[in-house]
Amino acid sequence: MDIRLSGVTKIFHPDITALEDIYLDIPKGEFVYLVGPTGSGKTTLMRTITREVLPTRGQVMVGSYSLRKIGRVDLSLFRREVGVVYQDFCLLPHLNVFENVAFVLEVLGMPPREVKERADEVLERVNLWRRRFLYPPQLSGGEQQRVAIARAIVNSPSILLADEPTGNLDLHTAEEIMQLLLSINAMGTTILMATHNQYLVDSYRQRVVELKMGRIVRDEKRGRYEIDGEL
Repeated sequence: MDIRLSGVTKIFHPDITALEDIYLDIPKGEFVYLVGPTGSGKTTLMRTITREVLPTRGQVMVGSYSLRKIGRVDLSLFRREVGVVYQDFCLLPHLNVFENVAFVLEVLGMPPREVKERADEVLERVNLWRRRFLYPPQLSGGEQQRVAIARAIVNSPSILLADEPTGNLDLHTAEEIMQLLLSINAMGTTILMATHNQYLVDSYRQRVVELKMGRIVRDEKRGRYEIDGEL
């Protein structure tokens, strides 16, 4: 699925402008880094793509879905196409690894046999099948993030949004997560990744979109990090 933002502005009450006149096209299958200082609008932009936030002005199109006009049934279908990974993992501590991943499919009403097949398959892919009966507190930070990624991709989404997915990880573990994300992208999934990790952006060169004070100030193919005051 491709993503298109046209003239998107978001103003939070009473007068906080989080995004201003954003035009952004992300073709299907592209990997894009979203960079910028804290408070530049990265998370708000991602939340417009998941429709957690509606723009004050402008249009968000994801594939054939117009998110401003989308109805309840189409919204449910749309959200199956989008996986989300957060910095703090957001795992359910009372469920084991397998159950955290399977839960997504169970909510969708998938038959138990298919749930098991798909959950096992994705846990093999993130190299956690042998640890599937452990609980989140028994896992390292990197393992918890891999569970979160497995949960986000178990329904084979067209788009994966990753908001600071390596923010709580050491460099070696961050590289492992990055390589996993690139392998997912290589299978055709569109990925938008918000990050402050200069090393990853400069080492694994992809398209870079930079936000500053709610505006896009740079959009480069195979760009570098280059944030004012951070390079």
